[in-house]
Amino acid sequence: MIPVKTALVSVSDKQGLDVLVRFLSKRGIKLLATGGTARYIRNLGLAVEEVSEVTGFPEILGGRVKTLHPVIAGGILCRRDLESDRRDLLREGISPIDLVICNLYPFENMIERGEFSLKKVIEEIDIGGITLLRASAKNFHYVVISSSPDQYPELIELMERHNGSFPENRSLEWAIEAFQHSAQYDALIAGYLSRIGGIPEKVFPSLVPIILQRKEVLRYGENPHQQGAYYRDLSFDGVGFMNQMEQLGGKELSFNNYYDTQAAFSLVREFTSPAVVVVKHNNPCGVSVDAALSKAAEKALAGDPVSAFGGVVAFNRTVDRNSALVFGDLFLEVVVAPAYDQDALQFFSAKKNLRILQAPLSAPARYDLKKVDGGFLLQDNDRLSYDEKALRVVTDVQPGPSEMEDLLFAWQVSRFVKSNAIVLAQDQATIGIGAGQMSRIDSLRIAIMKASLRLKNAVLASDAFFPFPDVVEEAGKAGIRAIIQPGGSIKDQDSIDACNRLGISMIFTGIRHFRH
Repeated sequence: MIPVKTALVSVSDKQGLDVLVRFLSKRGIKLLATGGTARYIRNLGLAVEEVSEVTGFPEILGGRVKTLHPVIAGGILCRRDLESDRRDLLREGISPIDLVICNLYPFENMIERGEFSLKKVIEEIDIGGITLLRASAKNFHYVVISSSPDQYPELIELMERHNGSFPENRSLEWAIEAFQHSAQYDALIAGYLSRIGGIPEKVFPSLVPIILQRKEVLRYGENPHQQGAYYRDLSFDGVGFMNQMEQLGGKELSFNNYYDTQAAFSLVREFTSPAVVVVKHNNPCGVSVDAALSKAAEKALAGDPVSAFGGVVAFNRTVDRNSALVFGDLFLEVVVAPAYDQDALQFFSAKKNLRILQAPLSAPARYDLKKVDGGFLLQDNDRLSYDEKALRVVTDVQPGPSEMEDLLFAWQVSRFVKSNAIVLAQDQATIGIGAGQMSRIDSLRIAIMKASLRLKNAVLASDAFFPFPDVVEEAGKAGIRAIIQPGGSIKDQDSIDACNRLGISMIFTGIRHFRH
């Protein structure tokens, strides 16, 4: 047990502090505090000694230097069972400090409000507080470090139970939390300074701290026998739409709900026209754009009405009742949109267990991060759909204006379909999607099967080049009239020749869109 006789208090967030310091004072524990915190405690009518009185040295540099002093560091870092340490304290007239209550300048607030002034940001970088956290955590055998107001109720409860002492095993756990807080704080600062300090986007730093803040423990993971949680990314994408999303109704989100919602919303926000996306198992199964959102919804559902069962539906406009009614009594897991009118919200709310989400159409994340055993793979997000200057018609037949619109629409969708990806589209709507197959021809056959009798004059998008002309041959038999693909195969000419023979137009984009 750690007996607590002296406590040092230096906090930015004073939430719950009044209850804690009253408790400590009532137990006869000596209170030390930095300037602003000392004034707060005195205003409560409690006795407190300022750090500057203890050190004999005033706060200087506008408050930049308060606790950086041997009297404070020595009082915290002294090993009580080491005679030489005790002699040093006695010789210098330093009193031990047993409890440190410290939280840091609110640097996160600067990020959340989008502060871009380096001068202002720098002044919110805590130095003395970080030192207090680390010193106290290092000496957890003898010093308790409370780094969050959330810990105050437990601190009071444990000290009451143990007659003014604190359990050493819990002190270790709180020390670990303090080090985690310190690491998170430094990573936030490094990341934010990189963003606002003009560091080029394409530079990948030699060291990337991954800071994740647990936001929600989920009922289970991808499968019921797995545990799962949602963590907010504080390293790269702290303001992503998931962290601004509001749930308006339905059961709590599952692991798969989160993942599929990401897939659906990532695609629907790519379109400037009203759009609707239906996702199942992280792949779109129906996508459409139309001047009328309800018409886009009808076409998206018609893209694959069987697979839509138990899916996630995303809209990029305020959902009206007519658009909501399209999905009738179909069982859905999630709907997500920037907003809902009252009638649409009432309709969806009547669906038992349907999760109704509202999220802003924020920009995509800058980075894509994938986990592998022993590390992570980090890359720029795939945000480039195509470069109009790079688009090249490589066949004798030229696509007509409506075919061109459908080709670019299908190509946009293909970026969000797992490779090998084939997207068949007609009238700005998907009619068949083949995803995640090990061979491209199998993806095409699945897409053709999904499209059924709707194939005449449809267009085809492929996320990567054709290694053989078999995809063109099969597409021609199905009645497909235009193809868009990256090109780049050593056998491109074979596919071009097949298109010319079958009267199919084909466009090369020069850009590949694998999604694994």
